[in-house]
Amino acid sequence: MTTLTQSHPPALPRHVAWLGYGGLLPFIALAALAGGDPHHRLAWSDALVGYGAVILSFIGALHWGVAMSAPGLDPARRRRAFVWSVVPALLAWPATLLAGSQAPLILVLGFVLHIVQDKMLAEPAGLPVWYLPLRWRLTVVACICLLANAWQTWA
Repeated sequence: MTTLTQSHPPALPRHVAWLGYGGLLPFIALAALAGGDPHHRLAWSDALVGYGAVILSFIGALHWGVAMSAPGLDPARRRRAFVWSVVPALLAWPATLLAGSQAPLILVLGFVLHIVQDKMLAEPAGLPVWYLPLRWRLTVVACICLLANAWQTWA
C-alpha cells in the first residue's frame, strides 16, 4: 500500500513555510510587546492569549481534516482523530477567560498535548515527511512565547 507520505514532496513547500512561520509573527510580536510595554502589558497579554487560543483551535481542526481524508486510518484511529480534533478548542476557549499566568500555561499544555497527538497520527495517516518537523518548530516557538508571557504575568 502506498502512503500519502510517499506521494508528497520530501521538502517543505515554500508556501507552507511562509504560512507556518508567518503565523509565528503575532506570537513573537505580542510576547515582546507584553514584555516591553508595562503600561499595556495586560492588553498585549490578552491579545497573545486570544491569538494562541485561535491557533490551538486551528491545529485541532487539522486532525478533523485528516480523519475525514486519510485513506489508511483504521476505524478506531479515525474515531480518535475526530474526538481529539475538538479537544484543543475545549482547552483554548476557557483559557481566554482566565487571568494571569494560568491562561498561557493552559495553552502551552494544549500545544504540547497536540504535538503528542500529531506524532501518533502522522505515520498511520501518511502525512508528509515535513509535517512533524514543521509542527515541532512552530510549537516550540509558540510555547516559548506563551511561557515568557506566563512568567511576565506571574513576576
